[in-house]
Amino acid sequence: MSHRARGTLSAVLTVLACLLAPVGALAAWATYEIADRTRYEAVMAPLATDPDVREALADAVAAGILREVRVRPPLRQAVRDFTHDAARSFTRTEAFRAAWHTANRAAHDAVLKAVREEGAYDGNGGAGGGEARAVTLDLAPVGERVKRQLVRDHVPFAHRIPVAHTEFEVLSAAELVQLRKGYRVLEIAAFWLPVGALALAAGGILVATQRRRAVCATGLGTALGGALLGGAVALGRHLTLADLPPGVSPAAAGAVYDALTATLRTVTWGLLALGATVAAAAWLTGHLVRHRRASATPPPTPAEEPTRARA
Repeated sequence: MSHRARGTLSAVLTVLACLLAPVGALAAWATYEIADRTRYEAVMAPLATDPDVREALADAVAAGILREVRVRPPLRQAVRDFTHDAARSFTRTEAFRAAWHTANRAAHDAVLKAVREEGAYDGNGGAGGGEARAVTLDLAPVGERVKRQLVRDHVPFAHRIPVAHTEFEVLSAAELVQLRKGYRVLEIAAFWLPVGALALAAGGILVATQRRRAVCATGLGTALGGALLGGAVALGRHLTLADLPPGVSPAAAGAVYDALTATLRTVTWGLLALGATVAAAAWLTGHLVRHRRASATPPPTPAEEPTRARA
């Protein structure tokens, strides 16, 4: 193989490796963290103490209770404030953290069962036919706990408050159809894309005629891939918050998004640091090697003047 062909092949392999690295990181994150119940629960558990999330849930629970209560207009605001304060107080208790944990586990199981096409599931665990339907989560258990708190606070007629099933849509039917189409591909890509990226990077370095330069290019490409991954995470956050349903708190949604993508941001900085370090090390060693070669080569001696011919 000619030098030009080897250089071209090395460049192509390096570019492919650098493009697959962030995509592989994204697929691995979705499969091994978001789809894993234990890791998902570990990520979501700290949000039970997030003030934005607690405030949003208190608003939702209080609104659900008030929809079932008929209060005269002069008293409605007072009852509303009191109910909201009770819901907010409940979000600071250990019982709320237990309810939050249970609700997230139910939502996670419902989504996984739905995207794996194990029937049509909702947040209550019911199965249906093959037709996809929205995945929902019932907030009635949280409302029931708030009702008990109101009864303990001796709120008049609190024991008569009906707790309706307040369903929160976790995944719409249209989104579920799209997820089902890509879930199997995602599971396969989560393993093979990172492996393929490493293999292509190694192949690009081995094929190259100037391997040190190829290592430097691979490092720079890896850093660029990390930057692209970070840009994708930031863009995803912007699009998610810009397309929220009415009544959903942007602050709470942002807190949830940031918690779920914390690992991706760590991988982003890892790729940037690794790529920059490899590129700098390759450039520095090449510079030192050239300097040593230049020092080891003796300086050229001036050409001797031609001697005059003897008479």
